[in-house]
Amino acid sequence: MLQQAMRDEQPLQMVGTINAYSALLAKNAGFKAIYLSGAGVANHSLGLPDLAMTTLNDVCEDIRRISYSCDLPLIADADTGWGNAFMVARTVKEMKKAGASGCHIEDQIASKRCGHRPGKEIVSVNEMNDRIKAAVDARDDDFTIIVRTDALAAEGLEKSIDRARTYINSGADIIFAEALTDLDQYKTFTDSINVPVLANLTEFGMTPLYSVEEMRGAGVKIILYPLSAARSMANAAMKTYEAIKQEGTQKNQIENMQTRTALYKTLNYEVYEEKVDKILSKKKQRDK
Repeated sequence: MLQQAMRDEQPLQMVGTINAYSALLAKNAGFKAIYLSGAGVANHSLGLPDLAMTTLNDVCEDIRRISYSCDLPLIADADTGWGNAFMVARTVKEMKKAGASGCHIEDQIASKRCGHRPGKEIVSVNEMNDRIKAAVDARDDDFTIIVRTDALAAEGLEKSIDRARTYINSGADIIFAEALTDLDQYKTFTDSINVPVLANLTEFGMTPLYSVEEMRGAGVKIILYPLSAARSMANAAMKTYEAIKQEGTQKNQIENMQTRTALYKTLNYEVYEEKVDKILSKKKQRDK
């Protein structure tokens, strides 16, 4: 499914959706693929920082909720795979079963950090290749394995590319080049390997917020916006809560709210309501 979306849109814009309703909003906006961020699960589902505090079950619960409501291909953040090769294989199988179309796994140590924070540590090339091989062996043809490298900060661009080449040899379908800092780095990366490159344009991070045209020119095939909407929603909620507390009313916030009509349209509310009415009508007929 992801591969078809990549053929339909070049480069593919993939947005983060932290829950089922935001996935529906993304679909209605015209996006062809969606993403579940590990930070999104930690921050918004559990109220925790993104510091390896979530479990596979936590992420799969959100995958199930999103994939039940939205049929777009969903890529999930698998962090470091939550354990050894057997656990990496289980991660892939469970995510596929939950409804994901693919996942990405990274080369940080198990006690991982946000990719745009200092202090990241990465595992050896051999250890990462073992993770990738386990993931590839566990997947089926419809499941995409994206491999993220955080090596730029620790080892530089050339060694990051060397790592990417070995990851491709181990079976990576797509390379997620994390925290690159300029277009030349992306261009060098995409020119140096033979699989698609994903760029993570997360706000307030190390990577400038490039346009689609700039990313296309650098050869990037997938542009990820992992938490853009989530940050906007959180900021809007914070301002609304503060206004209600300070002003004693929500009247001045109404213009910033989604209307009931828009909500119902997104959810196809009237379709469900019509089904309920039919059921009740039939029941009344039987009870006569």
